[in-house]
Amino acid sequence: MADLIEFRMDKADDPLEQLAAYDGELPIIATNRARWFGGKASDTGRLDDLFSASRYDAVEFVDIELETVRAKEWLAHEFRENDVQLIISHHDFEETPDRDVLDAIIEQCAEFGDIAKVAVFPQNQRDTLTLLEAVNDATNRGIDVAGISMGEIGSHTRVIGHLYGSKLGYAPLLADDNDYAPGQIPLEKLASLIELTKNEHVDGQVIDTIRSEVSVPKELTLSD
Repeated sequence: MADLIEFRMDKADDPLEQLAAYDGELPIIATNRARWFGGKASDTGRLDDLFSASRYDAVEFVDIELETVRAKEWLAHEFRENDVQLIISHHDFEETPDRDVLDAIIEQCAEFGDIAKVAVFPQNQRDTLTLLEAVNDATNRGIDVAGISMGEIGSHTRVIGHLYGSKLGYAPLLADDNDYAPGQIPLEKLASLIELTKNEHVDGQVIDTIRSEVSVPKELTLSD
């Protein structure tokens, strides 16, 4: 059902020990999010721990904030020496930037990383379309991008984002009671909803099903 596991090191008691004990089959995205980016990690040793995590064979991706790698450009090279791919991410928990600003953020993330990830907060339905349009245009320009519109207003973008080229979707396990980004949909439910959108023809019944499960703006319809 899942293709990857994101391991939030900042929420783990002993992340490096837990990585050493991991014997699962799915590759790992290692994330050690700082407090000012919505995580729980302090400055002290945060990047050192993330770098140590990148040495484990199971870790194939590392998520680093755009603001971090922009201030320390040498980080990207150092992590790639450990044969991992970089997800360079930007989070805005208050708003969705204007389209030209969002495009520039995606370009900067792609400059440093293999996947550009943007997660923004919509104030209205138009903002969710801004995010999807930006993801679609970036994909058409050859950028590997993951785009998320957070909160209840944007929860449907987690289901249909792949139709616009979004490369990653994030979902917690139903039994996981940790705090995660607003608007996230449990893994099993998200997987089933995404499967519905993969039909060659998305009809009204499918749209109604998705609307009953997540917050989908009435003005937004799904096309073939």
